Amino acid sequence: MILLQRLRHANVLQLYGYCYQDSNDIPDTLTTITELGSPLEMIQLLQTSWEDRFRICLSLVRLLHYLAHSPLGSVTLLDFRPRQFVIVDGELKVTDLDDASVEESSCTSNSDCFMEFPARNFTLPCSVEGRCQSMNEKRNLYNAYRFFFTYLLPHSAPSSLRPLLDKIVNATGELHWGIDETAAQLERVLDLYKSGEYLQNTTRVPKAEYRRVPEAFIPDENYRCWPSYHHKGCLLSVFDVNEAIEICDSYSQCKAFVLTNQTTWTGRQLVFFKMASNHIVPDPDKITYVKVTD
Repeated sequence: MILLQRLRHANVLQLYGYCYQDSNDIPDTLTTITELGSPLEMIQLLQTSWEDRFRICLSLVRLLHYLAHSPLGSVTLLDFRPRQFVIVDGELKVTDLDDASVEESSCTSNSDCFMEFPARNFTLPCSVEGRCQSMNEKRNLYNAYRFFFTYLLPHSAPSSLRPLLDKIVNATGELHWGIDETAAQLERVLDLYKSGEYLQNTTRVPKAEYRRVPEAFIPDENYRCWPSYHHKGCLLSVFDVNEAIEICDSYSQCKAFVLTNQTTWTGRQLVFFKMASNHIVPDPDKITYVKVTD
């Protein structure tokens, strides 16, 4: 509870209050009241869009950056597992700080700074002050790599971002980077994605022509794609109309798409892709594009 009070950050579960009361004949039981989050289900996360999975990794890195530079010093999560986290409005938040520690291991030589994991071991340098350099930070970072980055970051990412994402995964898996560099590189990925700059190196010549139908929607004619924001249709996020055209051109069954007025957390527009345009209805909040040539 004290750590939740002291460690105030967007990716630390918010503590609303606490009270002491007798419970089941146990005097002075401490009850804490926190914001409510959903348990982290890795299987479900793997079925979501890359954009949402990237958000989880980005919020985790922002948390670890804060913990490395917290008011208490460098904080490590000794029991670092997905079950220690919850999701609140799409953001990852740590909920269990019972096993958090601010003590950097003492040492007399590098061999004292040994970190053992199931698949890898690392030896960190022993500083002149007799402390293992950045051990708390590096332990957090490698756990983030083995529990989150390897599963969530590269899978179904935009092709032009894959080299940078692979570089991030490899650098954290080998502990070549600290949390500062890792956070800077993930923020760079976010900037490339939000600005549409990641599309500049791709060929964007439409294969077909499309007719613009303003204030119109196609209620049916859905087909499924993966990953999709809608389980019964193909609902994807795009940077602009050109990217929507490029996606529709890449699906043989796509004959039209509908721009909605909904956006994702990055500000990208949500678009329904349709397999026909036989039934178009008025809708002031949507714009439909119908393929006229193949």
